[in-house]
Amino acid sequence: MKNLIKNDDHKIRLALLIEYSGKNLVGWQKQNNGSSVQGEIEKSAKVLFKIECPVQGAGRTDAGVNALGQVAHIDIPKINRFTKKSNLHIVSAFNALLKNTQIRIISIQNVSFQFNARFSAIKRVYKYKFLLRSASPMILNENLWHIRQNLNIAQMEKGSKFLIGNHDFTSFRSLSCQALSPIKTIDEISFQLKEKHNILIMKIVAKSFLQNQVRIIVGSLIKVGLNIWKPTHIKKILELKSRLEAGETAPARGLYLTKIQYPENILKSKWPMKLTT
Repeated sequence: MKNLIKNDDHKIRLALLIEYSGKNLVGWQKQNNGSSVQGEIEKSAKVLFKIECPVQGAGRTDAGVNALGQVAHIDIPKINRFTKKSNLHIVSAFNALLKNTQIRIISIQNVSFQFNARFSAIKRVYKYKFLLRSASPMILNENLWHIRQNLNIAQMEKGSKFLIGNHDFTSFRSLSCQALSPIKTIDEISFQLKEKHNILIMKIVAKSFLQNQVRIIVGSLIKVGLNIWKPTHIKKILELKSRLEAGETAPARGLYLTKIQYPENILKSKWPMKLTT
């Protein structure tokens, strides 16, 4: 397995469950031009544990993208002021330092050094949220894409079927994408309409994604939903293998990383959320 840190008798590895609003963040990865999720957590960890503690995330979300279920791992000193306490005390300590950011640690699990947040993942789940109504939103505009026109969701579903399976997704990745191969496998694309709130949620599941892949797929399927393209045009875009053929890159604000799935033997699917008495 790639990038594994060798076992260290003086350290332990923790898996972190993280949520954040991407509005004022430059993304997951540390950069020189603003606040990042990785950078803010590493700064907090240094305060808590008095040493540099690099953080590895499961997904490098772009600027503006939100997360409800990002996962990362961090190696901390085995002996620390929290050693004899529940990990939820570490959660509280992190969040006290992160209180002025849009980032929160939700839960923590102890894991072995074989666990790697990025390379151990077997599924990544993203959701994209749209508000479907004529009136502009007052509260939700920072967290979804407002679509004023009628959307033909049935046609979007038909178009999405051409993307399921193993394909060359050259047309659906950023021109700056550095992935060595454009070949990816999409396991699921589904749609859920919450009519009471006029919200449409598109869910997409794969082991991994190319840069901007989900947002370009969304921007392309919107054209199908607006009856600008027929569903079969999605198949044509795939075959042409050109980013210029696909739709616009959908706004980052509507995208959420909702879940990372791992083998149960290296990370439990049920995260502790409350202190037990």
